[in-house]
Amino acid sequence: MAEIGDMAPDFELKSHLARERTVRLSDFRGKQNVILAFHPLAFTPVCSAQMPAYETDLERFKEYDAQVLSISVDSQAAKTAWADSMGGISFDLLADFEPKGEVARLYGVYRDKEGFSERALFIVNKEGKIAYKAVHNLPEKPNNETLFEELRNLKK
Repeated sequence: MAEIGDMAPDFELKSHLARERTVRLSDFRGKQNVILAFHPLAFTPVCSAQMPAYETDLERFKEYDAQVLSISVDSQAAKTAWADSMGGISFDLLADFEPKGEVARLYGVYRDKEGFSERALFIVNKEGKIAYKAVHNLPEKPNNETLFEELRNLKK
């Protein structure tokens, strides 16, 4: 399992924002902090509340040089339809689809029995190290204020 202080495992996943768009975590190194928001499945109630909450706070995340990346085992097409159903999401919803859950496994948050990830948050700092990690109960929507507090600590 990826732990605080470890180098964050690199990955490259397809985004809902464009058919050919892929996102590589290492592309942010030296430039931005990254919030990795693993969530179980698109179109579920808590996930469908969690993503718009990030969208609402995007400007605040930018104040901390932080980029939000959402990750689940859903396909790129499902992520696109889901984003549309939520009125549009402008940050990357990434498809950990094939091989299914590979990135969630790298971070130690894949639930083998259910076939999807935990609801887990990681902050990867600009140096590429994990600075924060939290695994939430599936029915619990994480509070963005906790992320802002952790991002403030990175600036000290």
